[in-house]
This record gives sequence, C-alpha cells and structure tokens, in this order.
Amino acid sequence: MTTSTVRDKLWLWGHESGSHDDGANIPGSSRIPPAEAAYYLNIPNLIMVRYRDYDAPGIVLLPQPPYDQYALALSPLKQLVWSFVNEAGVTDDQEVDRVIDLAGKFPNITGAMMDDFFLENPTDGNIGVHTLDQLSAIKQRLTLPDRRLDLWVVVYAHNFDMPVADHLAACDVVSFWTWKAKHLADLEANFARAEQITPNNRKVLGCYLWDYGDKKPMPLDLMQAQCRIGLDWLKQGRIDGMIFLASCICDHRLDTVEWTKQWIADVGDEPLAP
Repeated sequence: MTTSTVRDKLWLWGHESGSHDDGANIPGSSRIPPAEAAYYLNIPNLIMVRYRDYDAPGIVLLPQPPYDQYALALSPLKQLVWSFVNEAGVTDDQEVDRVIDLAGKFPNITGAMMDDFFLENPTDGNIGVHTLDQLSAIKQRLTLPDRRLDLWVVVYAHNFDMPVADHLAACDVVSFWTWKAKHLADLEANFARAEQITPNNRKVLGCYLWDYGDKKPMPLDLMQAQCRIGLDWLKQGRIDGMIFLASCICDHRLDTVEWTKQWIADVGDEPLAP
C-alpha cells in the first residue's frame, strides 16, 4: 500500500491571472497563471474556479469555454477539480455538461466544484444554487465510463446558521472556510460543528492567503496557526486535505505566500497514516 504524504493532500485554489487585482485591496497587479502558481508552491492538486471579469460589461466569467487549452496546461497535476457553480454562485444550464466533457478528455479531473453555493438571501425556501433534487440528478451525471467525479461544495462557518445539512449530505467533499481572519479564533469550535453536521463527508480545510473578508493582509500568525491546526487534523484523519486560496495572488511576494511555500517544503514529504 502506497503511503500518502502531506503534499498529496494539498490543493491550490485556482483563478485566472489578475482575478483579484480589484476589489480585495491587494496591492499591485498579478500575472501568474494557475499552473505556474501550483509549480511555485509545489502543490500537486488544483481546483479551477471560473471568476467574473469585472472589467467586462455584464456577467463574463473567465476562463471562457472551451476550456481544453486551460486544462491542458494543468494536466501534469495529480488532481484537478473544475467548477460548474462559479464565483458568486454564477452558473448556467451548460456548465455541468462542459465539466463532464472536459473530464472525458483529461483523466486527472477527479471532481466538480460548487463555489459560493449557499445563497446569502434565500428565496422560495431554497437555500442553495441548486435544489436537493437537482443535486441528486447532477451527482448521477458525474458518473463517467471510467470513473465517478466527486461533487465538491464550499461552505462557510456562517452558513451553518441555515439548514444546510441535507444539501451537504448530497455532496462528496465539503470544503470548509472562515471568511474573515478575525474569526479564525473560533476555527476549532466551528469545525467541530461542521463535523457534527457532515459526519459522512470528506472534509477539506480552506486556508485564505489574504483576509478577503476584511480586505487586508492575512496576519502571519493566523496563517501559521491555521496551517498548524490543519496539519494536526490531517494526521488525525479529521480532514482529507487543505486548500490554499488563491493562485492569482502568488506573485505578490506576500508574507503569507512566502511562509506557506516554505512550510510546504518543510512538511510536504511527511507521511500520513494509511
């Protein structure tokens, strides 16, 4: 039996170059694409999420289909998960078809992501982008001739104030996020709540490299703390991985990015219990 290492369980959250140049108060302009960011941090797995181009009129998500050339650049990675519910919960009727078609061409695609799935202002009693019946149908469609794609979903600590349990139970992998850095003080308590609500899901800890909630740098001590906690949970089997967000800020020479790069170099080859 092959023993997994810490690095095997690490993921990078990928966006098009420059996606976070506006709106998050990040200084400077980024030009690093997802594949180069993964190489820079030495992370073998990536989640590619389409992101809105705020310079374009209307709602334009990047990358635009077809995605084959983007996926080709990411094909050397061990695992690739592609979004069909995108930034701000934007989706359309063809998104699932596009991901299934792409996965048929690129065997390293192992899952489909629903970003920003839960609605800030629910209507008609539905709290998510898709209903439970729609999730069931989507999950069936993610079965390919040679493999089944995992259904991933984003959930924030504050989403647990809504009745999210049934929607999360319909998914395979729950990625758990703390939106504001100041609330990382409650990370362990909030994650314990997540474990109670999602007992049968694989869980992955989301780690922001920038404090997007308050639009300022992530304090380095909090970055270090969430990595320390995540490593402990990985070794205990409480989580199945850690995600670092986002690729499009990895060339800003942020303290958190540079520290995380060295942390991965230091702990990445440590074995995990089978």
